[in-house]
Amino acid sequence: MARSVAFLQVLLLVLVPSAFAGHDYANALSKGILFFEAQRSGYLPSDQRVKWRSHSGLHDGKASGVDLVGGYYDAGDNVKFGLPMAFTVTMMSWGISEYGKQMASTGELGHAMKAVKWGTDYLMKAIRSPTFCTARYLPFCSNFPPPNFLCAEHRSHFSMFLHDPRVGDGNSDHYCWQRPEDMTTPRTAYRVDVNNPGSDLAGETAAAMASASIVFRHSDPAYSNELLRHAKQLFQFADKYRGKYDSSIRVAQKYYRSYSGYDVSSSNLTVQTRMELLMPAVGGGWMYQATNDQYYLDYLGENGDAMGGTGWAMGEFGWDVKYVGAQLLVSKFLLQGKAGKHAAVFERYQQKAEYFMCACLGKGSRNVRRTPGGLLFRQRWNNLQFVSTAAFSLTVYSDYLTSAGKNLRCSGGTAAPAELLSFAKSQVDYILGTTPGTFPQQVHHRASSIVSIKVNPSFVSCRGGYDTWYGRKGSDPNLLVGAIVGGPDAYDNFADERDNFEQTEPATYNNAP
Repeated sequence: MARSVAFLQVLLLVLVPSAFAGHDYANALSKGILFFEAQRSGYLPSDQRVKWRSHSGLHDGKASGVDLVGGYYDAGDNVKFGLPMAFTVTMMSWGISEYGKQMASTGELGHAMKAVKWGTDYLMKAIRSPTFCTARYLPFCSNFPPPNFLCAEHRSHFSMFLHDPRVGDGNSDHYCWQRPEDMTTPRTAYRVDVNNPGSDLAGETAAAMASASIVFRHSDPAYSNELLRHAKQLFQFADKYRGKYDSSIRVAQKYYRSYSGYDVSSSNLTVQTRMELLMPAVGGGWMYQATNDQYYLDYLGENGDAMGGTGWAMGEFGWDVKYVGAQLLVSKFLLQGKAGKHAAVFERYQQKAEYFMCACLGKGSRNVRRTPGGLLFRQRWNNLQFVSTAAFSLTVYSDYLTSAGKNLRCSGGTAAPAELLSFAKSQVDYILGTTPGTFPQQVHHRASSIVSIKVNPSFVSCRGGYDTWYGRKGSDPNLLVGAIVGGPDAYDNFADERDNFEQTEPATYNNAP
């Protein structure tokens, strides 16, 4: 029988002296950033703080003739997926651009920037490999500014890669339970290009590059400029060669399918199917933020209606459904007085952003539910990813409204910025353990659940990991500090069991916001 714990609300692996005490947010921030070091793939640096991890994935991309060593494992498995990784980098960068000074005051800004760079270093490898710079792409390369970029310089071929060890054979990642350091599964690389487009993947990666360029603008201008250069190229690729990435990389459909993408065979784009078209707009928002170039502001104004950014109000924000993110950025530009001739369109963006805020507060649409304990609830599988993005969205919009001297307008009444911040705090407090409980100890995470290779270097085989470690009822041998797991169900029930992956698996995109 699963051990259900009602109102289990300590879902961040952080020890709190008293369940009812005020939370140490600086300590939680520190632990939340530390989690990313446990997710690192590749050669670990000398300053690695999660000591039970070691080097892994050292031949990634080699079979395809490329170097794809590095990046992050997305969750409790040993897979590196481009779309959620790019979203993770975007959200971390957004947090730093908004709250870098506060992070610096706690001593965490440096760690946060390293977490971003670990992701962007990998993403840049994925978009500039020379392997696919052949003559067939030269005309394509010349279409992107600045003119005459040479594919031989690894700057303009736009081959994006997505790692997915699961290729349909018996040795797929989910067939095995192994430490990253022991992986025996295939490490196949996939790409999107002009003939196999992926606007959602390219658009989100453009957003990641552009937002990260802001993070490094002062500390490392050369790196920042390199990120921005790639962002511009990816943005134009995403806009010009439109298509859904999981139509080009079908192996991704079982894990990170772009449900909000559109059917390229249909000329009738419904509100449910415009998200993939909106992805360049998300990147455009960050491109404007990073460059202050009117071209990108015009793009947002001229394409907002057609791409659904002004027409579709959402009840969630996450790695797949990005409407709220784009609407928040545009609302910020509007509140800053930057809309110009696009004011009417930007106001429609803002209306949809505020629809989401009002729904979260319970002052508008009822399409955002809460558990009896007050937690926002969207779905039973990894619900906390939506809680963390909602808390982030409410926090930044509270600040945007405060700066503009305005309140939130809802059908159920107005809300002052402080009310948005207070509700965001309630969600964070729930995650940190406002009511009694213990943090999960049987986390669905391969590296955490198997003894460290530094403690016992004996090889853990593909199926041997299941036989020895997966079914253990004891606590994981390695404490996965800072990981936000999937979370409780709609009634605040939580079963701390390793095979309960819907509730006990963590993910980078849970932590990033």
